[in-house]
Amino acid sequence: MPLDVSIAPRHLTATLFYQQRTSRKPERYVGEPPPGVVPFTGIEDPREVRIEDARGRESEFTLDRNGFALVRAPSRVQDFYNPDEVKSVYYPEVERLLLDTLGASRVVVFDHGVRNAGLPDGRVPSRQVHNDHTVNSAPRRVRDHLGPEAEALLKHRFGVVNVWRPIRGPVLDSPLALCDARTFTEADLIASDLVYPHVRGETSRVEFKPEHRWYYFSEQQRDEVLLIRVHDSADDGRARLSFHTSFENPLAPGAPPRESIEVRTLVFY
Repeated sequence: MPLDVSIAPRHLTATLFYQQRTSRKPERYVGEPPPGVVPFTGIEDPREVRIEDARGRESEFTLDRNGFALVRAPSRVQDFYNPDEVKSVYYPEVERLLLDTLGASRVVVFDHGVRNAGLPDGRVPSRQVHNDHTVNSAPRRVRDHLGPEAEALLKHRFGVVNVWRPIRGPVLDSPLALCDARTFTEADLIASDLVYPHVRGETSRVEFKPEHRWYYFSEQQRDEVLLIRVHDSADDGRARLSFHTSFENPLAPGAPPRESIEVRTLVFY
């Protein structure tokens, strides 16, 4: 279905939190770190960056060219805060959407998260420029979730795609900014450890480069989803990822806290 292009583009400038590159691999602890250990060992590098509004240009952006895309995808889910309904209704919707949109042969949803800083225990939007995986941790996800099938699947093209949707629209507070894959190289990434109580994962933070070109889709609605390529094993010239972050929207001071759901998937071809 065509997207609503009636909203006039609203370009802006906002602070995005990159990371300085050092000789030490950064670590971020999820939860309480061990005694005497700081929660984050990296050095933030805030930068004022122009973010272009891609409203009216939705069809120009694709996963293969830019690493992200906006598509219209109504959902039958009534309550995105109900994990049982999300798993029984929304997971199959996401799988079908990606099968149809990406031409994949198989899609496996492995996880989802809800953010709403207005709830007492709600998760706040991430302000760090990042990508959820690295070239090392993406295959590990396949092995973690698909066990004996993994090695055969990893012989063929696979990817990790996140599906991001507002629970309530339009999104004014903390919209997502996405970096055009044509404007960075993998050398800009900084592999970082994400440390949980019983497991250590690896994500990518990002070193600032003035060539980076950022976009957002203003006033994203509940029936619009952002597809974000987190990893693609194909090294053939197509975009392999797009890093992203939320940002404080200078055009919407005092807006209600953003409510959103992100579903994380493994995609096989």
